[in-house]
Amino acid sequence: MTAYFLEDFIAGQRFAGRTRIRIDENSVKAFASEFDPQPFHLDEGAASSSIFRGLAASGWHTAAVTMRLLVDSEFRPAGGIVGAGFDELRWPQPVRPGDELRVESEVLEVRPSKSRPQQGLIKVRTNTLNQHGEVVQTSVGNLVVPCRSVPPQATE
Repeated sequence: MTAYFLEDFIAGQRFAGRTRIRIDENSVKAFASEFDPQPFHLDEGAASSSIFRGLAASGWHTAAVTMRLLVDSEFRPAGGIVGAGFDELRWPQPVRPGDELRVESEVLEVRPSKSRPQQGLIKVRTNTLNQHGEVVQTSVGNLVVPCRSVPPQATE
């Protein structure tokens, strides 16, 4: 699998996920019981009378699954997926037991670092979609990516 350095990325470049992950009821409840123990993530009865109108995975569960899907995707920055923060993180649709998730990413911006010439930042929008093609999470993140070579003035 090819690793991409800063010089390899261009705005508009797209990457697709190679795998899909099915979310089951047990994983929704297990994640929620440990990390987000709210009734609409744990109990069908409570969930049915919530704004979700049924059991829904925690957004943080969706974010964790998204990270796994990204690592397994064709999106391969050299040095790994190293985050420097998010500009946006949204959950426009709930994830339900039985949903099958996949990711798609698009490079929005590429910029070399002025203070660290051995690296730069890329801004990437990642959409997590269910089996119906509905976006269940969208994020715009900034990632640190190493340069293939350091400019000569940076080594003097």
